Amino acid sequence: MAERLTETNSAAETRDLGEQLAAELQAGDVVLLEGDLGAGKSELTRGIARGLGVTETVTSPSFTILNVYESGRCPLYHFDWYRLESAEELYELGLDEYLGGDGIAVVEWPERCPEAIPERTLRIRLEDTGEENRRRITIHHAE
Repeated sequence: MAERLTETNSAAETRDLGEQLAAELQAGDVVLLEGDLGAGKSELTRGIARGLGVTETVTSPSFTILNVYESGRCPLYHFDWYRLESAEELYELGLDEYLGGDGIAVVEWPERCPEAIPERTLRIRLEDTGEENRRRITIHHAE
């Protein structure tokens, strides 16, 4: 498992990092975003979307669980598992089929359904450093 650590100093820098990461992503990849509320998970996802060429406005799927964006070089499946009680809900809705499929899946709050997470992932931890807009970001490639 490879790991790298970086820091960003603004929402724009967090989006820029997401855009850079998108260049490394390909269909079937699953990106897990971990961090407290306000840590920058949605900003990083907006950057990934921009890097994929997504033209739609990227919003948090807090109440819908999944937003699908198909205008980029491959589909982007943006999940928010915060409100899920168990992986069973994910399976009942058939949403697990989007993990490792024909697009790139970005999952916020993956710890809510750990049993649904595939083995091969890109795990990204975003942490507020306590300094205004500064984020410490740890990226783990799990193969």
